[in-house]
Amino acid sequence: MTLEHLRTIPGFGNKPGFCSRGGRDWFAAHGLDWNAFRKEGVEAEKLVATGDGLALALVAHAQRMEASDGRRR
Repeated sequence: MTLEHLRTIPGFGNKPGFCSRGGRDWFAAHGLDWNAFRKEGVEAEKLVATGDGLALALVAHAQRMEASDGRRR
């Protein structure tokens, strides 16, 4: 999962994506490293392991993006 996925997920506000501030707060609340995520991304399994609905939606969005354009993240 990458910052691109986070910034393009639809359906959670007037514009696509989650804001960086919210992302930082969410990562901190779940004991994940925001700076490492920004630079390198994070494995889907780590997000899924949180059990959080927003994380699960982000993983599903990233998988749809990859399936539709063949890119690997």
